[in-house]
Amino acid sequence: MSFTIIPAIDLRAGRVVRLRQGDYDQQTTYDFDPQTLARRYADAGAEWLHVVDLDGARSGTLDNLQVIEAIARTGMQVQAGGGVRGEDDLRRLFDAGVNRAVLGSVAIREPAQVGTWLGKYGSARLTIALDTRRIDGRWALPSAGWTEVEARSLDELAPWYATRGARHLLCTDIDRDGMLAGFNLDLYRHLAATAPALEVQASGGVRSLDDIRDARTAGAWGVILGRALLEGRFTIEDALTC
Repeated sequence: MSFTIIPAIDLRAGRVVRLRQGDYDQQTTYDFDPQTLARRYADAGAEWLHVVDLDGARSGTLDNLQVIEAIARTGMQVQAGGGVRGEDDLRRLFDAGVNRAVLGSVAIREPAQVGTWLGKYGSARLTIALDTRRIDGRWALPSAGWTEVEARSLDELAPWYATRGARHLLCTDIDRDGMLAGFNLDLYRHLAATAPALEVQASGGVRSLDDIRDARTAGAWGVILGRALLEGRFTIEDALTC
């Protein structure tokens, strides 16, 4: 199985930002133009880019769609999400040049609907995002930009999506996100055991090249790299050699 390095660009009001543990009040804004940053990653050899519309994740609308469309014009393969609530949103992302739509809140709240989309658009075009946080002994699934906790759990939905033909699963340990504390390897080993058919993208907390190697060993198909790249802890070129 190939291993994929996916740099990330999080957007808020058209600017490149990062949040700590998904907290909108703990934002760092970076002095990068999103399109220029995407082109830089592409020139370094990255094939995929992960884009998050943080405004859309909370509002339920594609607030940064024009910026996402500009990023898609750089020639990278783009997976993007944040604000997808219905099929019209899917079409708008695809029309903007997005290769894979990331489904977060809607994947948690309306799995039957997303299962229909998997059948219609195919597993290659959709990434199921089940970002999680350990609450009362279970892997809970916060939604709406991680501001609301849903009744369904990760252990319920990940295997369910695997049986419905999903291929790509993005899973962030929210408590690690933006903290540079390393990946939660136990989480990815758990997913490899409970939903082995899914190609899991590890996200949240990477701080070193060793973290990338560890995620691969734990069974991840790929890794999402955000803050560590933006703050120069290592380069995208270095990560691509892992």
